[in-house]
Amino acid sequence: MKMKPLQWLERKAVFMGSCDSLNEADRVLIGLPMDFTTSFRPGTRLAPYRIREVSEGIEEYSIYQDRSLEEIAFFDAGDVVIPFGNVKQSLERMEATARELLGMRKKIFAIGGEHLVSLPIIKAYADYYQGLVVIQMDAHADLREDYLGESLSHATVMRHVLKIVGKKNLYQLGIRSGTREELEYARSCSNLYLDEFYSAWDDIKLSIGSRPVYISLDIDVLDPAFAPGTGTPEAGGVTSRELLKMLVKLGGLNVVGFDMVEISPPHDIGDNTSILGAKIIREALLAF
Repeated sequence: MKMKPLQWLERKAVFMGSCDSLNEADRVLIGLPMDFTTSFRPGTRLAPYRIREVSEGIEEYSIYQDRSLEEIAFFDAGDVVIPFGNVKQSLERMEATARELLGMRKKIFAIGGEHLVSLPIIKAYADYYQGLVVIQMDAHADLREDYLGESLSHATVMRHVLKIVGKKNLYQLGIRSGTREELEYARSCSNLYLDEFYSAWDDIKLSIGSRPVYISLDIDVLDPAFAPGTGTPEAGGVTSRELLKMLVKLGGLNVVGFDMVEISPPHDIGDNTSILGAKIIREALLAF
């Protein structure tokens, strides 16, 4: 007998402030613990569990938004259980889970995992929200056609996303690394804010308007000084303060879904990146 998608969710640790029932919540937190295509330093599959653990070390109240997790209803549904090493089947389970949650009219907040895990969630979202726009906050363009001969990779994820949402419906913020071919493709097909971040806000707000927005946040958009625990650190990034301020600004858009990816606990220093990740999740839950 075929399993129902939500049967692939397993709860091992719970993010602080989660309510007790899926039915009570309009926001749902899920973990996507996959790092099979990570090309430099693996370990992001451990992030969803560790971020939940360290979330107990921060407050439920946000000074940036004057709101608390106590004021909203969100449910931590656990991690999607995936077959280790099987990229295709893992992505299919994530997509099926996302589709069922969207069918229940839930807003999804996902914790990766490598950046490829954004693809199945965005694929599901594009079918539920006409005219979906994706905002990518990242150090890397992730627009390669393939990486080491593989078309499904953390380095190709936004190339696939563009095929789903369409030309000029991808906004890329903070990009400071890519091949010449990737950046030429970006200038032609996406909205590339090369080495720009907070300063891009007015422009993207005017351009996007009220269209539905999915936000994909790769933690390496931050400078490694603020987020050392990641698989592919890239110098010259934004500060944690700039990122937190940007999340509050983005709350002014019609944000329908969110993911945070590429935190790698084995490469962290004193859980600093995981703790920051927990704070980012808190701000996203409150802002969007």
